[in-house]
Amino acid sequence: MSLPDYYKLLNITKSATQDEIRQAYKKESLRTHPDRLVNATAAEKQRATEKFQAVADAYYVLSDPARRKEYDVLYATESRTDDPTSSSNFFSTFANMFGGAAGAGAAAGAEPSPGARQPDAEGVFADVFEELLRPEVHRRAPLWTYMGAVCGAGIGFIVANVPGAMVGGLAGNRLGAVRDAKGKSVAAVFNDLGGQQKAEILRALAMKVLGSAL
Repeated sequence: MSLPDYYKLLNITKSATQDEIRQAYKKESLRTHPDRLVNATAAEKQRATEKFQAVADAYYVLSDPARRKEYDVLYATESRTDDPTSSSNFFSTFANMFGGAAGAGAAAGAEPSPGARQPDAEGVFADVFEELLRPEVHRRAPLWTYMGAVCGAGIGFIVANVPGAMVGGLAGNRLGAVRDAKGKSVAAVFNDLGGQQKAEILRALAMKVLGSAL
């Protein structure tokens, strides 16, 4: 089979450091994220999704020294391809490779171990960008924060006029903020947003990570 060239997908050399791999993933995942293509056709979205998944796969493999070492063994012997769709075939064929079985388990019909399954691209993206995503996401979803402040201020005014409104507004604001974030990871909040909001957040992240070039 043709091996996906993960080094080329991330635009790095085979001698890249772990920090260089992480930085390369940030750049390529932002460039290829399908939610940046707000007005794209279905076919364009599909191609972008495949590339985005392949970039996540590349980071998943190369960011871990043990997985990278096993991949490098294959990299030196297999033919390579630039086709991003080959990444899914790679994970399917070598389902247990990263557990040390080099695909033997998959050949025998065994269920791949959880760590050997193809990574969730959005999950990898959120993990790497969590600190950058948090302010971008939370400043766009403050519904309960505002509602809590208004309701708290109203109740406080009824109880104790203006001083009560100030105290109630502050308390309601804090309780609303907890409600906004409760039970929601950065990834979950990001995935719940509409396509336009996602595109705006990704553009903001691209400016922070890549600078004015994008």
